[in-house]
Amino acid sequence: MAARALGIDLGERRIGVAVSDGEGRLATPLTVIERSGSAKGDHRQIAELVAEYEAEVVVVGLPLSLDGTSGVAARGAESEAEQLKAALDVPVLTHDERLTTVIAERALAESGLSGKARRKRVDMVAASVILQGWLDATRRDSQP
Repeated sequence: MAARALGIDLGERRIGVAVSDGEGRLATPLTVIERSGSAKGDHRQIAELVAEYEAEVVVVGLPLSLDGTSGVAARGAESEAEQLKAALDVPVLTHDERLTTVIAERALAESGLSGKARRKRVDMVAASVILQGWLDATRRDSQP
């Protein structure tokens, strides 16, 4: 099933956003939404991106503990994903995001960006790692 998707990395201060290509194969960092203090306002910005990029699904990172259990952060992400479901006209799914920020930080450090420049980009890069993981898993699961 090829479809454009948005990947979301929910943070306390920022929301990282990534988008897939139209074939649903490659995730690319898109933008960072600074938290406004209003979940509805933040979700409205995500809805605008869904419309602009004609996304057919939104994939929210689920920060499970390393042992795979749901802690406070995962329950918060699940709760916000439920709120997004009510705000969006497309399916909202969750996908395990363990270690995505570490992977994103490492990739940005290897690219030679300064610490300040990395902090500005890490959330959208983490969103692309989440989305790429989901795209790869979806493609694997759909193969005969």
